[in-house]
Amino acid sequence: MPKELVAVAPRQPVLREYEDGPVQEGHVRVKIEFGAPKRGTEMTMYYGLRGAGFPHGLGNMCVGKIIEIGDGVEDCEIGERVAGYGNLKETHTWRANGVLKMPEQMTWKQAVCYDPAHFALSAIRDGQVRAGDRVAVFGLGAIGLVTQQFAKEAGADFIACVDPIERRRAVAEKTGADLVLDPTECNVGEVLKEATGGLGLDVAVETSANYNALDDAIRSVAFEGTVAVAGWAKECTGGLDLGAVAHFNIPNLIFARANSDPNRDHPRWNFGRIRDTCWKWLSDGRFDCEDIVDPVVPFEDSVEAYIEMDNHPERSVKLGVSFG
Repeated sequence: MPKELVAVAPRQPVLREYEDGPVQEGHVRVKIEFGAPKRGTEMTMYYGLRGAGFPHGLGNMCVGKIIEIGDGVEDCEIGERVAGYGNLKETHTWRANGVLKMPEQMTWKQAVCYDPAHFALSAIRDGQVRAGDRVAVFGLGAIGLVTQQFAKEAGADFIACVDPIERRRAVAEKTGADLVLDPTECNVGEVLKEATGGLGLDVAVETSANYNALDDAIRSVAFEGTVAVAGWAKECTGGLDLGAVAHFNIPNLIFARANSDPNRDHPRWNFGRIRDTCWKWLSDGRFDCEDIVDPVVPFEDSVEAYIEMDNHPERSVKLGVSFG
């Protein structure tokens, strides 16, 4: 029987068997080849927070080939390569009109960065990054690393990337960051002010949901600069002092969330347009995702890899899983 990765209780992942039923009308069955979890939101549920129930499937997106087609499906073919949402499991049965068809040149790593790209694009648009802007991205998980590349596409003239994990900073540097900083080794606000000639950033994008990072972002922007808060923050128990700089520097704090419609640019933009734009740009190869999805482990090792992702975040960027 096929297997899937699930949490049976907070922080308790297991591989368990499941049984596939018949493929229903309007659906296709996909044999999964690759997949990836989503560290931020998914880990919140993995910890049993914010109403999470168990058992709870672990994983965010999967890529594979169609092996069965249900009645009434006319625009899919056996062997066609597709992507879709779902936990890490050996097969998925998806609605045919919901699968994402992958062009030949598209890599599986680009496909599994589709979801992070939504929130990256939302942060860039809501933060109003414009040509010539000086920008910094705080937090270099998949969302932050895609945000960096979106900022370059938007015309940012200077892009700094901030994260305490060396492995992630190396990816940012490889994919075009002008400056990478370890917040544990320097005063980020002072360094970024100096790097921008004393003026400060036009836009800071905070993707980590860490209040120390948000504090650094606020201290880094110019007078009336913008901080786009893209991370799903939890209760603030320290690390943020709005009276130190923000009270005097009056930055604009914008909370960005791709799927909160109506969009700030409604009716021209909505979540559907964000999704379509991200898939097109990823399909066109406009983003380098090769080192964002790292490491890649066999599915049979996914329980141990998931536990390590939780306990040792410094050892991964975005975990990838190969079904071999």
